[in-house]
Amino acid sequence: MTKQRALVTGGAGFLGSHLCDRLLGEGYSVVVADNLLTGRLSNLEHLRNEPNFEFRQIDINEPFDCGKVDYVFHFASPASPVDYMIHGIDTLRVGSLGTFHALDIARKYNAKYLVSSTSECYGDPHEQPQKETYWGNVNTIGPRSVYDEAKRFTEATTMAYHRYYKVDTRIVRIFNTYGPRMQINDGRVIPNFMKQALRGEDITIYGDGHQTRSFCYVSDEIDGFIRLSKSDEHLPVNIGNPNEFTMLECAKVVLAVTGSKSKLIFEPLPQDDPKQRRPDITKARTLLGWDPQITLEAGLRLSLDYFRTVALEQNPQTA
Repeated sequence: MTKQRALVTGGAGFLGSHLCDRLLGEGYSVVVADNLLTGRLSNLEHLRNEPNFEFRQIDINEPFDCGKVDYVFHFASPASPVDYMIHGIDTLRVGSLGTFHALDIARKYNAKYLVSSTSECYGDPHEQPQKETYWGNVNTIGPRSVYDEAKRFTEATTMAYHRYYKVDTRIVRIFNTYGPRMQINDGRVIPNFMKQALRGEDITIYGDGHQTRSFCYVSDEIDGFIRLSKSDEHLPVNIGNPNEFTMLECAKVVLAVTGSKSKLIFEPLPQDDPKQRRPDITKARTLLGWDPQITLEAGLRLSLDYFRTVALEQNPQTA
């Protein structure tokens, strides 16, 4: 029987590379298309000699074709605040042009399609927890809008291809995810806290520390993607851990896991930074039988060696 072939755009990124591992483990042949704007070849180094894996350095903002595929996983986009603030125009391009081109591949080969969207579609939400039916509270012209609106446009384009061209699409709204292969300087909560704790630096908390996030370990997140890809659901589905932590609570877990004596310092909250973020995962539980299994403390312990290595590599005087 011929292996099913999956295209992963953005496959050299944090989530994309873990998705490649899972697809290969399930017997797929995988081709990655990535222009390495924010992705890293080091995330795929362990697959260099894998016969069922292929990497192509491609800018998907231009029309492209990697040959016949059975699945398209569209994960190409800067995703961290540091990256999309620097690469704002590129973020908008890949959410628009890149999405059209990825959908064109799925349409051409009658492939199943799954796109990574984001909890940022909910903006600074007035509804807690956030259901997929909530339309959000997003500043369309604020500094975060290059990412928020790129993903909202991605969702609109995906649904249009489903409605007009009958492309077999799925949309996953991703909440805060963490684990090995995250960039240590990407500006998100877990890498920031882990880096500072492991280097013995003060831990920076923005605002009063009572804003919340919900953190999902990467293997749980990828399991949700795979389950959704095999489902018949075309409307968005939240995939995230519903256990909510304040920034102060998260910092305390990081200190406990790392054994660090770092102190907490407070800085002003960035513009449009969400005060609350927690997924309602009733839909994922009901449709996919999915529920995250790994607690924040357990996930941080699983990630500790990775974060220690990259934190000290970039700051060796603390070793």
